[in-house]
Amino acid sequence: MSKGVLKILILTLILLTHKTSASAVARCSNCGRTPVPYPLSTAPNCGDQSYKIRCTGGTLWFDAMNGSSYTITSIIPLTQRIVIRPASLARDACIASDMRTQGIQLDDNLPFNITSSNTILLLNCSDAMLSLQAPINCSSNCVCHSYIKANAPACMSSSLCCMFRTGGSQTSYDVRVQGGGCAAYQSFVNLDSKLAPEKKWPEPGLELEWELPQEPVCKVPVDCKDLLHSNCLA
Repeated sequence: MSKGVLKILILTLILLTHKTSASAVARCSNCGRTPVPYPLSTAPNCGDQSYKIRCTGGTLWFDAMNGSSYTITSIIPLTQRIVIRPASLARDACIASDMRTQGIQLDDNLPFNITSSNTILLLNCSDAMLSLQAPINCSSNCVCHSYIKANAPACMSSSLCCMFRTGGSQTSYDVRVQGGGCAAYQSFVNLDSKLAPEKKWPEPGLELEWELPQEPVCKVPVDCKDLLHSNCLA
């Protein structure tokens, strides 16, 4: 074998190795105008397949269990956070539109969980909720009453509503609504606990976080340019 042919073979192997390594951290293309950071994946040939989200018509969606889906309103790559829009109320009723799936339920086998930054308002609750202990607040001065008055008139006929902050194992993977408990809910990220009744409420949202993916094999720093916090870039 001539030296020229040998050089070509070596160069080909180097290029193939680089391509394979780089494809392991290939970032997905934008969804509409929204960037999709690695490891989130909208297609089989990009991102990490354990971190699937969905791009439909230029809008990103997060698919939860039991067939429910929620619009992704923001992604913060540096802190590995996603904010989704919770379900709205059914028309002219104090019932969550995702009541059929019993609210938001995440698959605990996937690398997503609910953060501790959310304030959950539970609406149209039964008296069974009164037996629950703190941190659930079902008192008459709970901020949920102010929310109902300003934003959910369909819930005014129900005298009981509650509030709690997410955090801990019991709220890491779901926000449930069901008969015998509460029929509706709303969620806010980093809600000001001293929100005055006359103030405008912020946009609803539920913050999720994703675990860092397993570090892929990087031959050179450019292989991991789309992977934040990569040891290859240190």
